[in-house]
Amino acid sequence: MRGKLWFIGGLAAGFVLGARAGRERYEELVRNARKVWDHPTVQEAAGVAQAQANRIYSEGRDRLSHTRVGEKLSSTHDDALAASTSSTGSSANRNNSTM
Repeated sequence: MRGKLWFIGGLAAGFVLGARAGRERYEELVRNARKVWDHPTVQEAAGVAQAQANRIYSEGRDRLSHTRVGEKLSSTHDDALAASTSSTGSSANRNNSTM
């Protein structure tokens, strides 16, 4: 699905950039694209697609967290977070002690 969207976007960009009709044709294409994008049906479909993408992402993240790779990534992320928090805290303590 994502590949098809990139392909269609590429075709649209190529058509716009390659059009010989000049600025008027470009403005017409932009107006038509905005009309399509602002249409309630398109906006509803975009909302549904976004909700689905968020759901799939969450499910994948949850499934991954129960694997060895997910545990390793989580511990690496936690270690990095702890290191940045402790370095920030020590920096703040130094600033307070010098005042």
